[in-house]
Amino acid sequence: MSSIKIVSLASFLLILGACSVFEPFVDRRRNAGQTDPAKIYVGRSTPQKPAICSNNLWTKAETIQALADKECQKHHTGTHAVKTDVSHLTCKLMLPTHTYFECQK
Repeated sequence: MSSIKIVSLASFLLILGACSVFEPFVDRRRNAGQTDPAKIYVGRSTPQKPAICSNNLWTKAETIQALADKECQKHHTGTHAVKTDVSHLTCKLMLPTHTYFECQK
C-alpha cells in the first residue's frame, strides 16, 4: 500500500474519532425559550420516556439501563426505567442504536 493511502486512511480515522462520541447519552433536544411543558422537548427523549443512544458493540446493557434509571430519578418521573423498544441506525454514526425506556414507579 502506498504511503499516500496510509496517510489518507490514518487521517480519516483520526477525524472520525475526533468528531465522534463513544459514550452513551440521552438523546434529548429542547426548544429554547419554550415554557409550555408539552412543547419543550422535541427529541426522541422526554422526562417520562428516555431514549439512549449507544453502540451495542462496546456498551453493556447494564450501563444503558443505569443511564435510563438515572434520567427517571433526575426528573422525578419514576424510580426505574423499563425498556420498551430498540431501533438501529437512528442515532449518531458511532452510536447507531436508540434504546427506548418508560419510567415506572
